Amino acid sequence: MDELVAYERRFRKAGLPLFIEDYSAAGDVFNRAIPLLGLVFVVELLGAIDLDWAWYANVAAAFGGLVVLLTATGLVNRMRGRPFLSVPERLGVPELTTFVLVPALLPLIFSGQVESAIVTAAGNLLLLLAIYLVVGYALPAILREAAIGLATELANAVVTLTRALPLLLLFAVVLFVNTEMWQVLSNTPDALLWLLGALLIGLGTLFLVARLPQEVRELESAAPDGPPLNRRQRINVALVVLVSHALQVIVVAAGLGAVFVVFGALAVGPEVREAWIGSTGDSLFALDVLGERVEVTAELLRVSGGVAALSGLYYAIAVLTDATYREQFLDRLSTEMCASFEARAEYLRLRERLSGDALAPRPR
Repeated sequence: MDELVAYERRFRKAGLPLFIEDYSAAGDVFNRAIPLLGLVFVVELLGAIDLDWAWYANVAAAFGGLVVLLTATGLVNRMRGRPFLSVPERLGVPELTTFVLVPALLPLIFSGQVESAIVTAAGNLLLLLAIYLVVGYALPAILREAAIGLATELANAVVTLTRALPLLLLFAVVLFVNTEMWQVLSNTPDALLWLLGALLIGLGTLFLVARLPQEVRELESAAPDGPPLNRRQRINVALVVLVSHALQVIVVAAGLGAVFVVFGALAVGPEVREAWIGSTGDSLFALDVLGERVEVTAELLRVSGGVAALSGLYYAIAVLTDATYREQFLDRLSTEMCASFEARAEYLRLRERLSGDALAPRPR
């Protein structure tokens, strides 16, 4: 059993908890969030009160709301064969349905607030989805491993970038010294600028997600030992690939953005800005460099950020479509994933050997 626990701990640390056999939302995901869900469930008791009422009316409404919550919880407990006021150890469909719907009924029952009821139910449902993603797919572990390997990711990104450098730099420089680029980004309202940034990020993410099934199949074929992955396990592997690739793109985009801030501060003076955007710009701070005044303006940051975002999108597409870049990126990732796939095959063989010895339930 100690060996099984060690394998399962290794999978969680690698951000691949779905490699664990019998992994379930009820026993391995939502049960870990019982304290948080319980706190939210109790706080939503406030949905029964109304600030326009007298204090004694709110006290009565809060008491009535508490009765509704306890009654609903107790009925679910009895239906599941537990004591009326017990705290469940596993959260299945009945418990989760109660968490979503019962608090939403309080504002509807006590003050007729339909909109508040809908918002409460939607908020609870989104919270469950977030918990399933964060806990169920070990998103913190994936991010932790990515953060630990940041130096390696940076080195790999730089190596790959040197091969894409001529075209990428040409693409970026042409955009940066383009008058229309400065005029458009300098005059775009902040809200629309953020919307454009979100659009570019969404396009890049959509492209990566569309390519993920093929990348996962290639990674799986590189480690043929063991049974094929199921759908949820492939999603888990795809999430690791997505985070790893996104980290490279972020590093490249941030690096190029910083380069163009420095380049623009040195090369694009007030006369050039006046000719391009009709003013010298909104100066944020200035430095004296070799006796010359160097300014960083809000317009420079806007243009550098825009060029960095477009360059990141270009890089994200190039790494997965160009055979040279794909091979370098996937070779490194294949090495890491193959070790996890081999560990999974050993783990399954060990479970099979122990199954004849009354394999005990694994710890939750």
